[in-house]
Amino acid sequence: MHLPDQLRTPVPLIGAPMAGPGGGRLAHAVGAAGGLGMIGVAATRDGGWIRGQAAIAGADGTPYGVGLMAWALPDAPDQLEAVLELRPALVSVSFGEYAGPLGRLREAGILTATQVGSLDDLEAALDAGADVLVVRGAEAGGHGRNAMATLPLLQLVLDRTNLPVYAAGGILNHRGLAAVVAAGAAGAWVGTAFLGCVETDTSPRARQALFAATETGYGRVFDVAQQAAWPREFGGRAVANAYFDAWVGHEDDLDEAARERHRKAVEAEDFTTAHLYAGEGVVALEHELTAADVVAEFARALPSA
Repeated sequence: MHLPDQLRTPVPLIGAPMAGPGGGRLAHAVGAAGGLGMIGVAATRDGGWIRGQAAIAGADGTPYGVGLMAWALPDAPDQLEAVLELRPALVSVSFGEYAGPLGRLREAGILTATQVGSLDDLEAALDAGADVLVVRGAEAGGHGRNAMATLPLLQLVLDRTNLPVYAAGGILNHRGLAAVVAAGAAGAWVGTAFLGCVETDTSPRARQALFAATETGYGRVFDVAQQAAWPREFGGRAVANAYFDAWVGHEDDLDEAARERHRKAVEAEDFTTAHLYAGEGVVALEHELTAADVVAEFARALPSA
């Protein structure tokens, strides 16, 4: 495995591009602490927003990455144009028809990654020419497949490629990082462990709800409630609440009254109904930390620590 220079960070850790919580402040803080921080770009964001967040993430010359959602790019082409202009250290394009965008990025000499949640995904990523693979297990928060857990998928992927592979899903601290590196991964791709950080774009009330969470659920409930155009095969893992429990498995029956109830709950930050995307490791979150605190905990996996 040849690890590109951009990924030779002091701690083999990439902060996952979480659309919503993961803006420029978090990306900069992760990068300054020794990992590589990623800006998560929601479907509704434009190129101007990306440029503004990149200026924050890249302050003082700190390297950063950007995560794009392939399914959103046809309706938001300026997202890709902004990233091509900015030339971040790494660009992840996942979830949808990503071969075209990856091709343009690679032609521009920009390091690319994509997330894989199955062996079929792996074949597609190899065919598309991705430089870096992110093995995303079903434990992971936010959107992706619910097909395989991180550890078995990681082993299968490592047996099939010499590309750099990062492991995502259920990696909570230095123990998880040490485990995936010992298995052969280049490092960990971590989102949930950073959700309680003060540098996120999440409100204090949302963070308190995360600290109180005891379980997560996977499904399309919150996508349908928001009428988000996510492909059906990519559901989301979020903190389980009464609204999720009432509608999971019956998402296509959600009516306008139910969607309106969710919209009002989001505005009121009522998390018995509103969504909070997080992985199974959310139960490990107890109180606010800085991103530097979290990176330092993961750094305990290093032989010299």
